[in-house]
Amino acid sequence: MERYYHVGIVVPDLEAAQAYYTDLLGLEWGPVLQTDVDVRLGDGSEHVFPNKIVYSSAEPRIELIEETPGSPWVCNEHSNLHHLGIFSDDFGDEHQRLVGSACPLEMYGGHGDGPPSTFTYHRDPWGVRIELVDGAIRSTMETFMFTPPA
Repeated sequence: MERYYHVGIVVPDLEAAQAYYTDLLGLEWGPVLQTDVDVRLGDGSEHVFPNKIVYSSAEPRIELIEETPGSPWVCNEHSNLHHLGIFSDDFGDEHQRLVGSACPLEMYGGHGDGPPSTFTYHRDPWGVRIELVDGAIRSTMETFMFTPPA
């Protein structure tokens, strides 16, 4: 089972970026998902951020994330490559391994004092984010997020 499955790119306008990459690369897209995400930042502060994303339907997947000012999903002047996404069937241990490998936790799904749930973002020494996604939700993501709408 492949662990690496996508690269995330922050864009200022999701629909414009979809149209651009469709024209440029011939990509098809799954449905646009717009939700509020409960997260805790690495400093322990809790937030609810709006989140608007879409995944390409072909592998390797491209995830477009609409910029959300004040969150980790912001555009910058250098590159809007945001993260590399991997699935983990051992989510808790893998999270601890990344933290122990000089990849501090930046943000994760969930709130309160509980452990991370569904996803984490870790920053490596070069500033690249690694998004760890719980392998338990892989089949749900494949069914609902990666298939173009009929």
